[in-house]
Amino acid sequence: MKNTLLGSLYLSIAASIWGGMYVVVKVVVDVVPPLELVWMRYVIAIVALFIISVVTKQSWRIKKKDWLIIFLIGLIGNTISIVTQEVGTMLSTAQTGAIITSTTPAFMVLFARVILKEKITVKKAASILLATVGVGIIVGNAQIDPAHQLGGLSLLVAALTWSLMSVLVKRVPEQYSQIAVTGYAILVAIVLLTPVTVGRLAELDFQTMMHPSVWGGLLYLGIVSTACAFLLWNRGLQMLNASSGGLFFFFQPVVGTFLGWLLLGEQIGFSFWIGTLFIFAGILLVIRENK
Repeated sequence: MKNTLLGSLYLSIAASIWGGMYVVVKVVVDVVPPLELVWMRYVIAIVALFIISVVTKQSWRIKKKDWLIIFLIGLIGNTISIVTQEVGTMLSTAQTGAIITSTTPAFMVLFARVILKEKITVKKAASILLATVGVGIIVGNAQIDPAHQLGGLSLLVAALTWSLMSVLVKRVPEQYSQIAVTGYAILVAIVLLTPVTVGRLAELDFQTMMHPSVWGGLLYLGIVSTACAFLLWNRGLQMLNASSGGLFFFFQPVVGTFLGWLLLGEQIGFSFWIGTLFIFAGILLVIRENK
């Protein structure tokens, strides 16, 4: 029970952090293009993870037989998923990004069934249905502009690949430090992205990047939404089964919408609170099942 509650807390915090990420990305990506943005947030993140590991004296040792799964996590989740997410957000809207990527839990259930052989129980199916209905109520009046369809497709790829990565994390032995697993996966992404981005860094408008909203956004994306949130997400998945853990991803559109109302003055109606109740009901069902 303790692991269930702690894992639920980790996943909730991570998804909530990502809920506020789309607004930040929408601001920063106007100055820093998607590939360069991903590369820079990862460089910031790896420095943060290294400092944390030194302070907490974490081991970075990984056995040879587990390197392939680490590489796949870095390629699928940290490279393909994050790049397509940034591109999709740039081509569409922050709200669209939160909506489409909230389909992640459903895909995680399918991948967990195929890869991990996890059973789709009645409670699990009911919890996902409740949360999906909740998201549908919240964004029921939202319509995706046809001009944003390419961005929507990119975001769908991001959701699929993130789901697959989240299931693959369950294949990583639990004895490894989550800092090491997260750090190596990020290093894979940095190595893959560097040949493409390093020559384009000189083209960036560094004067505009000195604006607090831009460099502050970069620090948020690198330290909070990458280093910290990735650690929390991976650790939380280790404490719950993959299909149940994915349900907490529904916090993302809820928090994103709420922050838009709180910080940006965006209007939210009664449907938001009804939808939120459905989502929380689905999550509570998962926690009770794991108990």
